Amino acid sequence: MITSLPSRQRLNRVWALVALLAIVTAAGAFVRKTDAWAVPAPPPPTEDQWRMQLPQLPPPAARCATSAYPRLVWQSTQCKSAPDIPQLPRVPDTPRTPHVVGNGTDLSAQAPSGTISMGIGSFDNVTGVTSESSPIGNTGTPVADAYTLQLNTEFFVSSACAGSPNPNCRGWEQFIFANDGTSGVAFIQYWLLQYNAPCPTGGGILWNQFSFTGGTDIYCYRNSPTAVAVPFQPITNLANLRLAGSATATGDSVTMFVGATAYTAAGDNAVHAAGAWTIAEFNVFGYGGNSDGGGMATFNAGASLSVRTRILYGGTEKPECVARGFTGETNNLGFTTTPPVASPPGPALLFVEDSTGTSTPNCDTMATAVGDTHLHTFAGTSYDFQATGDFLLAKADPEFTVQSRQVSSAPRWPDASFNSAVATQMGATRVAVCASEKDQLFVNGSPVYVGSGGAIFRDGVSIDRSGNTYTVVDENGNSITATINESTWINVDVGLGRWPTEVHGLLANPDNSPRLLQGGDGNVYEVPLSFEELYWKYGESWRVKADESLLNDCGKVTEESNPGRPFYAGDLDEKERAEARGICLQAGVKDSPTVLDACTLDVAVLGKTAAAVYVGADEPPVNGNPRQ
Repeated sequence: MITSLPSRQRLNRVWALVALLAIVTAAGAFVRKTDAWAVPAPPPPTEDQWRMQLPQLPPPAARCATSAYPRLVWQSTQCKSAPDIPQLPRVPDTPRTPHVVGNGTDLSAQAPSGTISMGIGSFDNVTGVTSESSPIGNTGTPVADAYTLQLNTEFFVSSACAGSPNPNCRGWEQFIFANDGTSGVAFIQYWLLQYNAPCPTGGGILWNQFSFTGGTDIYCYRNSPTAVAVPFQPITNLANLRLAGSATATGDSVTMFVGATAYTAAGDNAVHAAGAWTIAEFNVFGYGGNSDGGGMATFNAGASLSVRTRILYGGTEKPECVARGFTGETNNLGFTTTPPVASPPGPALLFVEDSTGTSTPNCDTMATAVGDTHLHTFAGTSYDFQATGDFLLAKADPEFTVQSRQVSSAPRWPDASFNSAVATQMGATRVAVCASEKDQLFVNGSPVYVGSGGAIFRDGVSIDRSGNTYTVVDENGNSITATINESTWINVDVGLGRWPTEVHGLLANPDNSPRLLQGGDGNVYEVPLSFEELYWKYGESWRVKADESLLNDCGKVTEESNPGRPFYAGDLDEKERAEARGICLQAGVKDSPTVLDACTLDVAVLGKTAAAVYVGADEPPVNGNPRQ
């Protein structure tokens, strides 16, 4: 025992115990301290993560809030009233103008499964944008830097239509940033489309009644209870802007991002979009509309935008593309020939529109049948097809079929052919374009005249004419563009309103593989096919029977044959080939083997105007012609 030791020894033992206790205490503290160092605090979210997470947080009780990166918390801010201007749905029963963005013409992202809980729209690249203007409410003089960013749902079945006598009443929700030239505001606008009864008044909430000029349908709209002020944003700052909309069973909200600062306002789920939202449309449009239609945002020449529409639906697969939109407002930009892509961060749909775009919006690479006769499939296979008769070019679903009639270039060129007519069945509507007939356009068997610059609308199908080009688009965004050349031959483009989708015919590939072609009998061929396989097996399987032809409006088929041999540019007389090649190069056609050879053959057979279709064309991914 310690007490039995001498006094000095006892004292030394006590001091030793005290020292040992101090060492143990210090070591424990050091261990705890080093343990803390070994578990660092989690890093802040990236700006992209922050923008995706923040709109999913409920705003404070004040309903309007702001935040700045990297804070994942809202701070209350003052609310304001949204502008009492309707941001219109697409004007019903009017043609879809194929080369103007908006009023039903757009590219939208659809969830591959389930429903969308949040969408966010932005612009990846903004080049050449120096000015923009729009009339306020489609009335008066256009105002500089007046525009709206809109993230829109599709038209959907809504329980808010319960008071409507019309079974076709639909709900619609718009998440909006409106910039009037001096200030900005973010809010939600709700619609009951074709309500056709006095608008709801329950709960002290006022719905505004609206009708289009000349229309009898009654629409109802109102804004979210609150809106949030956003500083004025000139159009030149478009690349720094992002608009998000959230709709869940517990609430909905709109969030506007200006760089690393966010502004949000809560809605009240007036049309119950949660559980019904599957398609998201995002773009920049005019500042509202009136009974005559939506206003246009007019950009300067040279403007180009890369539009990104991102969706959150619970999965990670890329969104499906839908070639249609829902808003009634427009902008003056057009679609380029570059097909939309799914690009990270995502899931997202990315496409380009600019001041020179003239392409019909299309969810995949445009398939073509041009010249005498060169086919380019949706997957990128190019091959010559010189048979004569009626053939199935594409059948995407029961609602969309395209057929062409090929006639011989005999007597001089008996082994070449060209399109003399093209026809499409879109739902219940049949449209035929005939090159050699006095009446060039037939709708459901009757001749119809449309002047250049004019358009008609029949049973959901829009037909637009620009010069010698007819563009036909259905409500699902499927399209054909038929250009008549010298009243003799037709170049045709075929566009798909949805991708991915199953498609068959001469312009299709099984599994979207450019290395494969599939006949109408189901047989699959590896590219290139032999000459005999191409015509006597594969081609014959896509020949259309007379009683199934959509082309009889252009007269009965008079030729049904296959060429006697392959016919390429190399088969031309040397002098003729050199002259035709020179015309192609002078027109600006690229000196690439497949493209230049096709152009050379067409110019020799059809004339020098045939070169125009090849200007700017790139070498196809796969040359499917039989080996020479």
